[in-house]
Amino acid sequence: MAPPLRMGTAEWSLLILLSVLWGGSFFFYKVLVAVLPPLTVVLGRVGVAALILNAWLLARGDWMPRSRRLWTQFLVMGLLNNVVPFSLIAFGEVRIASGLASILNATTPIFTVIAAHGLTDNEKATAGRLVGVLFGFAGTAVLVGPAAMRGYGSLVGEAACLLAAISYAFAGIYGRRFSALMPLKVATGQISASTVVLLPVVAAVDRPWTLPLPGMAVWLSILGIALLCTALAYIVYFRLLAAAGATNLLLVTFLLPVSSLLLGWSMLGETVGPSAFGGMALIGLGLAAIDGRPARRVRYLLSAAPARR
Repeated sequence: MAPPLRMGTAEWSLLILLSVLWGGSFFFYKVLVAVLPPLTVVLGRVGVAALILNAWLLARGDWMPRSRRLWTQFLVMGLLNNVVPFSLIAFGEVRIASGLASILNATTPIFTVIAAHGLTDNEKATAGRLVGVLFGFAGTAVLVGPAAMRGYGSLVGEAACLLAAISYAFAGIYGRRFSALMPLKVATGQISASTVVLLPVVAAVDRPWTLPLPGMAVWLSILGIALLCTALAYIVYFRLLAAAGATNLLLVTFLLPVSSLLLGWSMLGETVGPSAFGGMALIGLGLAAIDGRPARRVRYLLSAAPARR
């Protein structure tokens, strides 16, 4: 059995960087879905990111591998990590606030713990992780609450974001197979495959050439979400996945609500009720239990206390 994967200072630094990069995506989504159809927004995100990454590889004189088997894996990864969750989040954010969408996304590690226990040999569920799952589901229940049942549209938006979290969980586990490949190439492969899948779908459903020409704010938002929240973020993502594993990597989603809530509040005028903060607090306790470090620190302090007397 392979040894369990741990996080050191370098991995935590990458995790914080990834949370900053991904935290902004909820803000950009909210700006974009106000004027563009959700699928068009997703295509703009992955399409521009694919152009940027492929151009960067060409400028380096590097080439993507041509293995059909590897590109099939890129396609599966693109569906799990881009096409399905991006579309669900963009769809959800038409109906709910960006801060709420990001908090629902913070349930990703909970689903990852469950999936990783059955699908991996070095990310098994421990007692701490199982306690974390219970706290996380409790936090989600408090966050969504009975009030969501009063508005069908709101409930649909929340469900879409939860399904996106499940898709991300399976993507994190599936992506472990790319650990021997350069993170830049893995990111380029999955985003390019996602673009190929989305092009005919968006052409048939949204017919974007019939839409009014967007303003400068929209173009800058597309560039921001593509360059920072997608191209750069996925290079960091695959490097961290190879070093720390899916469960540790997807703890990043605990850090996302803070940045997205601040952006939504300060720039979009969104309000966040007490239940959202209560749900986020419970999810935070769940993720702390999954990580295990706070519990180990408490046990160390308790065991060291008698020695100091």
